[in-house]
Amino acid sequence: MRILFFASLLVLTQFSMEMKAQDTIIPLWPKDKIPNRVETDEKEIHERNGILRISKVQEPTLEVYLPAQSNATGQAMLIFPGGGYHILAYDWEGTDIAKFLNGKGIAGIVVKYRLPTSKSVREKHNVPLIDGQRAMRLVRSKAKEFNIDPDKIGIMGFSAGGHAASTLGTHFNEKVYKEQDAVDAISARPDFMALIYPVITFTQVEKHSGSQKALLGENPDPELEKHFSNELQVTSETPKTLLIHATDDAGVPVENSLLFFKALKDNGVSAAMHIYPEGGHGFSLARENPHLRGWTERLFEWMESLE
Repeated sequence: MRILFFASLLVLTQFSMEMKAQDTIIPLWPKDKIPNRVETDEKEIHERNGILRISKVQEPTLEVYLPAQSNATGQAMLIFPGGGYHILAYDWEGTDIAKFLNGKGIAGIVVKYRLPTSKSVREKHNVPLIDGQRAMRLVRSKAKEFNIDPDKIGIMGFSAGGHAASTLGTHFNEKVYKEQDAVDAISARPDFMALIYPVITFTQVEKHSGSQKALLGENPDPELEKHFSNELQVTSETPKTLLIHATDDAGVPVENSLLFFKALKDNGVSAAMHIYPEGGHGFSLARENPHLRGWTERLFEWMESLE
């Protein structure tokens, strides 16, 4: 009986460890050391109406989904959900994407980053970049624990999350917060980027005004508009990039991706782009569109080409 008890306990422990590895939520920052945080009475809001929408993020986290070790490619993707910098479409453009990546042996890590529309942050325009840099450094520090290659960690962003991701990809060396611990000495440069119907520019007529106002305010400084127009910030050090967009996107015009692609090309950065004639905005995995949903296969083909 005692042997049976301990055997059962061992199985339960192993099962618990496996579950923990598959779905682990870890804080982005050490306790009470979140940069640019302001103490307020604001509460984080989770609303579910078909999609889980998170707003007023108070405690930024990473939600980690890992494939089975025997299937793992060693690649990982940090995922930045969109939502106009007002909310995070957390499952639609976050956890669902992470689980989908697991099916191809890729670690999917969802970044619950703070939003500039929260009253619990200061220097609001820098907060998504601050959390993005920390996310990349923290994941790289845990590469062995997550069974990933520290040189095969990319980022993926959707809509305004695409702006957050492309900001990290073009401003990874910018010092925007004081080091909190040893993790902050690690490189924040992504190894590759996938930008899905991304917000890119704030200086062109094709800009997404809602994201701009949320990040920079009603009457933004023209220098900040340029600074966060990421097509203007591309250099030869910008990571290899894949862009996905639909021509009929009425929310974030396709010119955002076109501008970024041209900047990558002009700076000698490897870039691939797939533009679909139809699909609109915010299509996520596009499971109901047989033509558009092929973008995920283009993503996997592109990632295999990086090996």
